[in-house]
Amino acid sequence: MDNLDILKIVDHTLLDQTATWEEIRQVLDDGMKYGTASACIPAAYVKQATEYTNGNLPICTVIGFPNGYSTTASKVFETKDAIANGAEEIDMVINIGFLKDKRYTEVEDEIRQIHEACNGKILKVIIEACLLTEEEKIKICGIVTNAGAEYIKTSTGFSTSGATFEDVKLMRAHSGDNVKVKAAGGISSFEDAEEFIRCGTDRLGTSRLVKIMKNTDSGSGY
Repeated sequence: MDNLDILKIVDHTLLDQTATWEEIRQVLDDGMKYGTASACIPAAYVKQATEYTNGNLPICTVIGFPNGYSTTASKVFETKDAIANGAEEIDMVINIGFLKDKRYTEVEDEIRQIHEACNGKILKVIIEACLLTEEEKIKICGIVTNAGAEYIKTSTGFSTSGATFEDVKLMRAHSGDNVKVKAAGGISSFEDAEEFIRCGTDRLGTSRLVKIMKNTDSGSGY
């Protein structure tokens, strides 16, 4: 698979706590230059980023990030605010403790409420797979499917581990046909990206692939 084709399914990401507008702007410039699926950035920069990109790059942001234990009401508010500011895609973190407590109805209801708040925009549900048992991973796949979200996502990239091939295969096997899979966290090469795609990934969350392209293709015209 061509590297530029892979970049078309990449959410080019910068979510560091110290991220400045100058750094965010570079991510946006690179995303537009290389044709990435979106730029995933902190919510505080969404409005400025939307104005800067002027429709040339979808803006994605994160909700309840990275721990997921905010109240549903606050997550819904965050979502509505992000959409009002121009976000085209929302990546939310589930309440992991509620899932472990088997409060499945509440977990599903929260996802459904946030999906409704997206008002037709794409919702990706981060399950933080590295913190879950296999049973919990399978259960949340069904919950995300029932709640109507467009994507299920492996990781925040801020926990004990990122995406694994095994988790992507499991998520693809146990999620409905209406749910796509996003792998994020630790994707550091185009070879890894291709393997994630073979395992069933539809979207990749990473900053490293664009950096590789910039380092290896400088002067190539891309």
